[in-house]
Amino acid sequence: MKAVILAGGRGSRLRPLTDVVPKPMVRLYGKPVMQYVVEGLVRAGISDIAVALCYKPDVIRGYFGGGETFGARMRYFVESAPLGTAGAVKAAADFLDEPFVVASADAFTDLDFGALCRAHVEGGAAVTIAVAHTDDVAQLGAVRVADGIIVAIDEKSGVHASGLVSAGIYCLDPSVLQLIPKGRRYDFAKDLFPRLVGKMRAFETKCFWCDVGTPETLEAARRAR
Repeated sequence: MKAVILAGGRGSRLRPLTDVVPKPMVRLYGKPVMQYVVEGLVRAGISDIAVALCYKPDVIRGYFGGGETFGARMRYFVESAPLGTAGAVKAAADFLDEPFVVASADAFTDLDFGALCRAHVEGGAAVTIAVAHTDDVAQLGAVRVADGIIVAIDEKSGVHASGLVSAGIYCLDPSVLQLIPKGRRYDFAKDLFPRLVGKMRAFETKCFWCDVGTPETLEAARRAR
């Protein structure tokens, strides 16, 4: 199993922090938030990692290097312009010759990546999405699941209710790459996954998960420990 870490975001909502460093390098408990993702993957036995970069790529490459310090082998793919989440993964297609995990570099989580991978293999679907329960799906969009299959993905409706949401962490088979256009902006959540509703499996998790993308969520992550 391999992995792709999406680390190209500008992080404009975290300015002025991200005027100096890219969002994945914002520090949390003394380490860049992306380091927790790398460490979680390595603990699960996933050491071959592609990193999709765009904004301030040299800062990330300078810190992680080839990944040896972290027990990983890391390759970098730099976008000249943002390609979206799926487009960035497509750019690394030649590297992805076996099932792989996709994770955001700013996802602060204790998700068991190994359990996600095992569920993906056992489930037999081309896409497995990690989903978590939240008390309010209004700003995140709800994922509806029946017998382990994702049967609907509701966009951000503004309706305040509890339910399941995507944690933004996926396991995919390389065959999925054929559905992603090359060289143009394309997103998993907005473009690809709506086409695959009814064919994707959900991996329900009770893990801690926080998208460190705003001052509020960054502070929530800092209070979590």
